[in-house]
Amino acid sequence: MHIQKVLYLGYVWPEPNSSAAGSRTMAFLRLFRAQNWQVIFASVAALSPHRADLSALQIEEKQLALNCDSFDQFVRDYQPDLVVFDRFFTEEQFAWRVERQVPNALRLLDTCDLHSLREARHQLLKQALQAHPNERERQAVLQPSSDRASLVQQMAQSDLALREIAAIYRCDLSLMISRFETELLRDAFALPSYLLCENNLMLTVRTGSTSDFQHRQGFVSIGNFRHAPNWDAVLYLKQAVWPRLRAKMADAQIDVYGSYPPPKAIALHQPEQGFYVRGWADDAQQVMAAARVCLAPIRFGAGIKGKLADAMAAGTPSVTTPIGAESMHGDLHWGGAIADHLDDFVDAAIRLASDQSEWRLAQQRGQQILQQHFDYDTAASDFIGAILQAREQQAVRRLQNFTGAMLRHHSMKSTQYMSQWIQLKNQGTTSDPA
Repeated sequence: MHIQKVLYLGYVWPEPNSSAAGSRTMAFLRLFRAQNWQVIFASVAALSPHRADLSALQIEEKQLALNCDSFDQFVRDYQPDLVVFDRFFTEEQFAWRVERQVPNALRLLDTCDLHSLREARHQLLKQALQAHPNERERQAVLQPSSDRASLVQQMAQSDLALREIAAIYRCDLSLMISRFETELLRDAFALPSYLLCENNLMLTVRTGSTSDFQHRQGFVSIGNFRHAPNWDAVLYLKQAVWPRLRAKMADAQIDVYGSYPPPKAIALHQPEQGFYVRGWADDAQQVMAAARVCLAPIRFGAGIKGKLADAMAAGTPSVTTPIGAESMHGDLHWGGAIADHLDDFVDAAIRLASDQSEWRLAQQRGQQILQQHFDYDTAASDFIGAILQAREQQAVRRLQNFTGAMLRHHSMKSTQYMSQWIQLKNQGTTSDPA
């Protein structure tokens, strides 16, 4: 069974300059086209002025109507060999239609990151903050201590985890960007290894000559403001990190970049405190390369952090948390510093911004991480190989995956009827579908 036609069902239109997820999507699309596969990118999202020019890759765009039978005719006419669902909620919306119209198409889920893991960590952070009635004590909580058992327990109580893991079972293959997440699903939730493909193809980092220590200045932080972990990191940076850092380094300045800055983010702009909210960055690596140190106090989240890969590619050491650096460096030293306490975070930031020899060592370590863990050619070859193997073994794997078949049988019906009810409601009737 070969692959010639791909249907990519996007949650949003890809914006590589807005988020790491957008860069990841574009990496997939380019690789599909490099195989000479025909690709249609379809989404129910409104067209974005910041979206990538897919026509340059000879990729057709298709605007979809949500909960509408018109999709059935479209996918039946196109007859894709491979259908990619961009995150689990897209699988929930469309997989039952795909299975009904093109049952032999390989179903691939791009998790982007494990949403239920991110949410579980967010809840654990909230619990840790509630345990400290004193504001100063709450500010000191950079990385709440939680063992794996607590994390798994928190996830297991979540409706989000039930939905997300069910979607993974229903698909033929799911892309995981983080080794931690792959092992968590396999070891704690008993997902079969053949359903999971660990791949970091999103990190198509550019490397080359970078500015040296003396030609850089200040700190930098970057991230999509719509992403909850990024917004929390910016707030923590402003409220907890920056006052302590400026108390020890009076002339310190930081430039905070991010797509879709809301008014509450712009309100943090305080030049008199050396805190500059710049908003959009046309080129993340360019702004990274102008700074000495990247600060990323990420207190919850999941997946691989594109901003930290950009920092390494720009030759910029970074200070982050264990969650921020998770699954990025293996046994290698981090290209900067990893801190789980506020004072350690501040001290590491000042040390890297002031000590030229330590800064250069951190820069070299970042380059080693990129070379050993994020080689594009290796990631691309492994990814295509995993897809082709899943296609070749599709029938056998589906027989083995009884849990997935059972979930498709039951949950697809409920999803189908809910979707049809919404469709009828939108047409002006509340009659239940037969």
